[in-house]
Order: sequence, then C-alpha cells, then structure tokens
Amino acid sequence: MPDQNTIQRIIKGNQIVADDWTVLRLEEGQEPATVEVAAGKVIVPLKVWQAQKEALAARPEIGVWLQSDERPEELKGELDKFSVVAVNFPKFTDGRGYSIAYNLRMRLGYTGELRAIGDVLRDQLFQMKRTGFDAYAPRPDRSIEDALKGLTVFSETYQASVDDKLPLFRRHARTAGAREHNDIGSGI
Repeated sequence: MPDQNTIQRIIKGNQIVADDWTVLRLEEGQEPATVEVAAGKVIVPLKVWQAQKEALAARPEIGVWLQSDERPEELKGELDKFSVVAVNFPKFTDGRGYSIAYNLRMRLGYTGELRAIGDVLRDQLFQMKRTGFDAYAPRPDRSIEDALKGLTVFSETYQASVDDKLPLFRRHARTAGAREHNDIGSGI
C-alpha cells in the first residue's frame, strides 16, 4: 500500500482527491519521438502525442498536456480521445493558459477533465475555474487544503464566462412596474 505522504493529490471539482495520473515531462536530451511512455494513466506532452500518435492512440488511458505557447487547435478532431487534457502554467505570471482553457471549452467543445498543472497557486484557482478548468494540481510546496479555499473567494461574478454564460445584469431578475421607490432611476 502506498505511503499516504507519497500519494499525489489534486483538486477536482471542489474537493481534494487522490490522483492516479502521471504527468510525463521530457528531460533535457529526450526526444518526443523516442521517449518511453510508461504503462498506466499518463498525461503526455503535445509533442509526444504528435510524434507517437499511432502507438498511443491504442491506449485508453492517455491524456495530453499543452505548454502555454502551444495552440489547442492542434488537438481539433482528437479531443474525444482524451479523458484528461492539462495546460501547463510555467510560471504564475503567464496567463496564456486561461485562453487555452477557454478555447478548449468554448470553441473546441472539450467536455472532459481540464487540469491546470505547473505553477498553480491558490489565487489563480477562481479565475481558472471561470475559464473552464475543473481540476487543479497546485504546486507541491504549497498546502492543497489552503489552495482549495481559492475556489470560493467570490460569491458572484459580473462577466460571462465558461462557468456562467450570463453576465450579472442578465441574471438579475427585473420586474417591470414593481417599484419600491419613487426614485426616477429605480429599477434600472
């Protein structure tokens, strides 16, 4: 039985769960076409997927991850093969992963697990959720319990996004003629 301290955990939905996926990261000198992909549930870099597609497509438990400078459109027509797609945040100041997530959900129609990996911090989780992420692998040097609190920092949002397609002004129920005030601007 694995040691409880070595089991990797992620945030999925709004709870902390054990993670049975491995993220493959290429070491310096390793080539996407020749790197060995271990058995089991593995999330491979996009370049490895593209280089070894024929062999990997036969495996049911393969996910793919995108670097922040890669285009999600490169997976167009293949997204139904993956139960997990991850987006890497190489550093917290790199926001391109938010656009990748939004495009995967809204333009390419991806409905599987969309995971944020890399330099993922508590302060980012709420916005990540808004752009379509539903799983998060916070940095291992940070408390995952503390990171979970990042999903509930706001109770309402103003703008429409993946998680709520109506902006606040459209969600507000208006009742014509039901004025509580005599103010001219009441009910606007």
